[in-house]
Amino acid sequence: MSRELERPKRSLWRRIVDFALMDVNTIVEGGIDHDAIERLERVLLEADFGVDVTLELVSELERAAERGQIATPADLRTLLSERITAILSAPAAGKPPPDCLARGDELGIVLVLGVNGVGKTTSVAKLAHRLIEAGDRVLLAAADTFRAGAQAQLRAWAERTGAEFVGGAEGADPAAVAFDAVEAARARGCDWVLIDTAGRLHTQTDLMGELVKIDRVIARKVPGAPHERLLVVDVTSGQNVMNQARRFGAELELTGLVFAKFDSTARAGTAVAVARELAVPVRFLGTGEGLDDLEPFSAEAYVEKALADE
Repeated sequence: MSRELERPKRSLWRRIVDFALMDVNTIVEGGIDHDAIERLERVLLEADFGVDVTLELVSELERAAERGQIATPADLRTLLSERITAILSAPAAGKPPPDCLARGDELGIVLVLGVNGVGKTTSVAKLAHRLIEAGDRVLLAAADTFRAGAQAQLRAWAERTGAEFVGGAEGADPAAVAFDAVEAARARGCDWVLIDTAGRLHTQTDLMGELVKIDRVIARKVPGAPHERLLVVDVTSGQNVMNQARRFGAELELTGLVFAKFDSTARAGTAVAVARELAVPVRFLGTGEGLDDLEPFSAEAYVEKALADE
């Protein structure tokens, strides 16, 4: 069984039953009382569903109970499953599967963004590994020219994965590194350029402007590029994920999120809240430190795990 389908010690469903509803059969007998509703809202908020999604789910549950559409605990779980799956699936509707990265006719360019310490560089290496395993030739571009050791770290990943590498001198213009990387990729017959940018807080206006410059330089170099703008987030950071997605998304049009440090369903609502408010799909889940520990996101599998009866 893949890591994506492994079940957590206590699923969201188990927490709903244990702390919110106590005995789900009370729905059948007389509907959910006011205290149960408040407990359910608390469980959903603690799981980072956010206020809007929490109120929406609870309201739908109440209406379904009043109409007699919830006759068993299984009916309740089905209602939650269907609604959460619909929210998660909406941003990706009509688009290719999450692991099918967009690319141009000549070259695919992926710009990888994120704050400090979220596992961005490791995620770049995992993406490179997936593409190389599929038979593509990949170049890693170290556009983080400020953090000590950043160049060496990405170079080591390039050697380990078999990817090409382009870096820059300490303090060099990151946009220039991205430009050189595209030139090198063309000369070396690469299919993909994965650009690892420097980590930055979403509140640092000057550094956010630097990302826009990198994006603009790439767009001039390759029509339609970058083909992907992936934001790597630490899913365990809760509502900070939403704040980061809002801020980075205000500067650049994000094509997806990579959930690094995914810890089963401890933050089951994070993906739902982002999908509902920002319409940005989750593309991958980082499930460990190994190169193979990057799973394509599946709304159905995600919800199945969150609502597992354990």
